[in-house]
Amino acid sequence: MGGFNSFVKLFIPKDRVFYSLFEDVAANLVEMGKVLIELVNATDPAVRKDKTHLIERLEHKNDDFTHRIFVELGQNFITPFDREDIHHLAATLDDVADYIHGSAKRLDLYKVVEINDSVRKLADLIYQGTLELHKAIPELRTMSNMRNITDACVRINSLENHADDIYDMAIADLFEKESNNAGELLKMRELYQALEIATDKCEDCANVIESIIIKYA
Repeated sequence: MGGFNSFVKLFIPKDRVFYSLFEDVAANLVEMGKVLIELVNATDPAVRKDKTHLIERLEHKNDDFTHRIFVELGQNFITPFDREDIHHLAATLDDVADYIHGSAKRLDLYKVVEINDSVRKLADLIYQGTLELHKAIPELRTMSNMRNITDACVRINSLENHADDIYDMAIADLFEKESNNAGELLKMRELYQALEIATDKCEDCANVIESIIIKYA
């Protein structure tokens, strides 16, 4: 049976592998976003630690997918769209995973006990962004429903704008309340920045997707 499967694979267009890998990355990002939500809503330190470790494992899984995309890019002469677009999309998706992981790691390293509403709101916007990417990326296979792709990209841009507003208010509140506590101020500012940058990276992904559909639709 294994020999038959190998024989069948010879007739599957090699460029199709990119779609599957990007879809795997998108699904993995949704899982990372979901676990981040669970992390920021957990009160038990042991549960938080478990969620942080799980995000780390998912980030490593994402690295594996990204590596496979780059390997396929080096081995395949035929690709579904421009090689640099494939590289750029893979890199920006990987950035989303990196900043989700970075946010979780900062919560753990900085021993943040009281997780405030700003952190929870930013985490939710990250999760919503990953859901929109998960809607858009499978549509790249056929590009037959452009409305689904453009709607997802517009939604991601809106989420990023909302994240900017929450970040600005959180930083202003932080300086007002922690102006005499430099250590706490620096730790929370770094946490807010990591969360907000994750939403920026979702928007970067949306911009790459939009550039692809403009070229090939």
